[in-house]
Amino acid sequence: MRRNGEAAIFVENRGFMLQRVMISTPARRVARLLDALLPQDCVLCGLRAGDSPLCGGCRADLPALPAAHCPVCALPVATARVCGRCLKHPPAFDATLALWCYAAPADHLIHALKFHARLPLARFFADALAALDLPPVDRLLAMPLHPRRLAERGFNPSVEIARALARRTGLAFDAFALERLHDTPPQRELAWSQRRRNVRGAFALRRDAEVRGLHVAVVDDVLTTGASLHELARVLKAGGALTVTALVLARTPKLRGR
Repeated sequence: MRRNGEAAIFVENRGFMLQRVMISTPARRVARLLDALLPQDCVLCGLRAGDSPLCGGCRADLPALPAAHCPVCALPVATARVCGRCLKHPPAFDATLALWCYAAPADHLIHALKFHARLPLARFFADALAALDLPPVDRLLAMPLHPRRLAERGFNPSVEIARALARRTGLAFDAFALERLHDTPPQRELAWSQRRRNVRGAFALRRDAEVRGLHVAVVDDVLTTGASLHELARVLKAGGALTVTALVLARTPKLRGR
């Protein structure tokens, strides 16, 4: 079976065929073999980091999300209550768990995976997400890329993280439940007011994907306005999902360009 130009094999998970594990390209297999055989240098500072892509010092410098943040969108707020924006304009997703604030050096780390294919970081991010107090989740999904972007980049960072998280936690993961229909401009290039319009109608739930009555979690890298996650959650809810939780690496500390 081939989708998006990659071969897929199905691995039994929790007694039924759900987790879909992508077969690596030769270049990625070689990279992973070298990562396993050779000591790694820290992605951020270049010092020896042993079997981790990040040394202890740089790991300690990652900007933790403040304890007081909105439980729905993870925006840092004065008290750990639903923020005014989520009260006034509730997003389609129900909750967000984020690892860090989107600031140095977390932003450099995320860019290293997305734009420089530092694939061992996917496992590092997955381990960090697994250490959070994850809710009971029935299905793990990932923010999809348009086939053109996937072909250009060669991999989907969110899928890599979600797959590693599924292996780490035993959660059922479906890499192909969601698809991106439109190759929209990157959200980071748009003003806040344009972002929801940019992604409207951009996602679809595949006909063979089953989310009805389930609590699904969607893995993504950075949450800024939440426009993409809102649209994706709207599609999932229309497909029958009961609850949608966002699992993100970083949350921007404030809404910019609003």
